[in-house]
Amino acid sequence: MYIPKHFETVESAALYQLIDQYPLGAIILTSDSGIIANHIPFMLDTSNPEQLVLRGHVARGNTMWKLDEVQSECLVIFQGPQSYISPSFYPSKKEHGKVVPTFNYEVVHVRGDVQFYDEPERLIEIVEQLTNKHEAGRDKPWKVSDAPEEYIKKMLRAIVGIDIRVSHMEGKFKISQNQSETNQHGVVRGLRAMQTCDATLMADHIDALR
Repeated sequence: MYIPKHFETVESAALYQLIDQYPLGAIILTSDSGIIANHIPFMLDTSNPEQLVLRGHVARGNTMWKLDEVQSECLVIFQGPQSYISPSFYPSKKEHGKVVPTFNYEVVHVRGDVQFYDEPERLIEIVEQLTNKHEAGRDKPWKVSDAPEEYIKKMLRAIVGIDIRVSHMEGKFKISQNQSETNQHGVVRGLRAMQTCDATLMADHIDALR
């Protein structure tokens, strides 16, 4: 990924937070048959700081885990908020007109070796962890144990687990860091006027720069 220095994000907390808030990752694998891409909700396991692990699962019918020629290294891309930035947002447009459109966005790329597994005791663990994470905050969180035991056993036979041992992680947060403070204020005003979720989030993140 091309990352100009002013857009590079190296703080682990910021990278982890983006994955936590936008867990649907695009996992990309290569094989003798070509490139394989799938979209899977992941959870980043940070219990061992020396070896981060992305964890998730796919349907057993998904052929990506069956291909013997799949290379072990994969890339997972997590996309955070993104928004178009109009030249009209910049106050400097009125001064000299030397402005162009762009896009602001936040992404994290994760590389690592992938392992597939189907042991029931490992599958139930990741299913419960993912469920508890996404049900947290609800008035009456649903738990895996709420469903009949035999039904859960049947559902577990329909999935395959994924563990990715992280070897490299990098982030690119392009949020108007290369603009003057005056232009940053203009971008924030323009984004808030759009009144979309992504635009509002992007405005909040630019505000946090100052």
